[in-house]
Amino acid sequence: MNTPDAYQTDSTGEIYRRRADMVYRVCYSYLRSPYDAEDAAADTFVNLMRYRPQFQSEEHEKAWLIRAAINISKNMLKRSSRRDLPLGEFETLASPPEPSNEVLGAVLALPEKYRIVIYLHYYEGYKTAEIAKLLRCPDSTVRNRLSDARQILKLKLGDGFDE
Repeated sequence: MNTPDAYQTDSTGEIYRRRADMVYRVCYSYLRSPYDAEDAAADTFVNLMRYRPQFQSEEHEKAWLIRAAINISKNMLKRSSRRDLPLGEFETLASPPEPSNEVLGAVLALPEKYRIVIYLHYYEGYKTAEIAKLLRCPDSTVRNRLSDARQILKLKLGDGFDE
């Protein structure tokens, strides 16, 4: 495991190169818009530069970025400006890209509370206790959401679906 000193010397650019894809995917799992996810990911790294946290480990760095990305994404969803724009203003925007496979499409179609636990568990490799800490909810809630999400995915994707 890396020592704390290794993280003191990492520049924001180095952290960005290591974690940009992960941060974008977390934001996308909440916002479901590639454009908004890019904005939220950028804001996450702006916060990294602004606050300059000292990470004790690689896992601490990853957890801080995930929590920051979640908070920024949730704040974006709350903004009244997102809800108050007339639909006519969006007619000229390009369509977001379609998910590249059926499973990813089904995961992205899940309600937010299921989508984020599936992403963190299967794509980022977090255990349920770690997800509970990141999402600030009980471990049993995470396990229940994972179970419910698996059932929904099984219904959507058929009996051939295997975790």
